Amino acid sequence: VVEAPVDEFWMGDVGPTFVRDTEDPQRIGAVDWIFNGWGDNDWAQWEKSAELGRFVAESAGVERVSSVLVNEGGGIHTDGEGTILATETVQLDPRRNPYATRERVEAELARTVGARKVIWLPQGLTRDYDEFGTNGHVDIVATFTSPATVLVHDQQNPEHPDHAVSAKIRQALEGQTDAEGRPLRILDLPAPSRLHDDFGPVDWSYVNHYVANGAVIACSFGDDVADARAREVLGEAYPGREVVSVEARPIFDRGGGIHCITQQQPAGGDLA
Repeated sequence: VVEAPVDEFWMGDVGPTFVRDTEDPQRIGAVDWIFNGWGDNDWAQWEKSAELGRFVAESAGVERVSSVLVNEGGGIHTDGEGTILATETVQLDPRRNPYATRERVEAELARTVGARKVIWLPQGLTRDYDEFGTNGHVDIVATFTSPATVLVHDQQNPEHPDHAVSAKIRQALEGQTDAEGRPLRILDLPAPSRLHDDFGPVDWSYVNHYVANGAVIACSFGDDVADARAREVLGEAYPGREVVSVEARPIFDRGGGIHCITQQQPAGGDLA
């Protein structure tokens, strides 16, 4: 257990993104993105947490890969083979990267995380564009569960604004191929039944889960039917891993989920 001072505690965003050298699998790096409070928001405090990328790299004994891109771990998902999912409203956000273009972002993702193909999704979930949102993180919208297989948030109730968002995301993925040219297989992950809280439409999403050795830590929203259905879908998507649900409503009340407060690390470096 190592300790470090924080102000923003969302480790999935402020921490580094780990990468592995394809020629030397035991050589691990940690990409240290620039973090500016999800777009220099007045309410965000990030002076301490912006140093966590460097701290984690040093603590793990791996090479730190510095980046000029303002980005968060929750803003990208990868299949581990060069395909990246991103949303147009995050990396291209003028509050984050005022001079960014798709081409510049893709070039930096290629340099840092080995991206060979970036699939741009049009937006994130509705609630994520509120005052305290991230402006469209992909980690509550879609994720790779294995090469060429994408899990997509599926809001099935037309009374929720994310019903239309889910359709847009699915449409953006249909017909796409990964970096190897394989057609994407899309798996729908239905949302829980709750539509609103005191502040508007909820962004509760089972896509926001953490994959560990032998297990998947899934969000639970006090919805027995939907929680069980999510465990079933995740179990099929991650064969050989035990799916464990953890109450996530208090985390979502504060702006994120289980994936947002965690950052996975591969074996390698001094910890191999």
